[in-house]
Amino acid sequence: MHGTVAECVALAQAVRDGLKQAPHRYLVAPPFTALSAVARVLEGSNILLGAQNMSNLESGARTGDISVLMLKDLGVKSVIIGHSERRQFFGETDELINQKIKLALAHGLEVIFCNGETLEEREAGKVEEVVGRQTREALKGVSEADLSRVTIAYEPVWAIGTGKNATPEDANAVHRFIRELIGKLYSPSAAESLIIQYGGSVKPDNAQSLLSQPDIDGALVGGASLKAETFLPIALAGV
Repeated sequence: MHGTVAECVALAQAVRDGLKQAPHRYLVAPPFTALSAVARVLEGSNILLGAQNMSNLESGARTGDISVLMLKDLGVKSVIIGHSERRQFFGETDELINQKIKLALAHGLEVIFCNGETLEEREAGKVEEVVGRQTREALKGVSEADLSRVTIAYEPVWAIGTGKNATPEDANAVHRFIRELIGKLYSPSAAESLIIQYGGSVKPDNAQSLLSQPDIDGALVGGASLKAETFLPIALAGV
């Protein structure tokens, strides 16, 4: 929940220009109010337009909510679902998240599905239990063909916006667990091709060490994405 339309446009322009020749796959997810303006900025660029959330219903009496049809109408290609802040502050359940994922996929959108444990759960030794449950429940009824349009973003809740972050080795261990779980739920080839991002206080000074881990395929960037000077070094890590 950051940025006026003008501020989001200026940031999108800076990111577009900074990544013009970059080889990776990029996406920005501005606030709903700025989606239309940012879409115009990104037109013809190598950066996809994403949304931060959507309703579990296609349409209906849900004042204040945003539907998948509205997002598609603005040129949105991907939507973030299940972010820890949606779980924490809005009470989103695994079941609701599953409904949203299936609806987004049914309408041809890509999905960035977020999972991750709280500090209390980590200290209780429940990381795999929690992340495993979230992943299994979120992907119920999702076919292997549709899974190819799902990116999983592991975001340890205790590391979001706190300045703390899991060590690259700790993060990679959870990514490996997720990949092995997908192998059991789907197939080894599905697990191998799955993109698993890390999101938890990713910054310019730790991006390279995180992204060099074998099972960390990318980053879901939070606070550091609010300024081009902190986001671009992350986006260009490893280039």
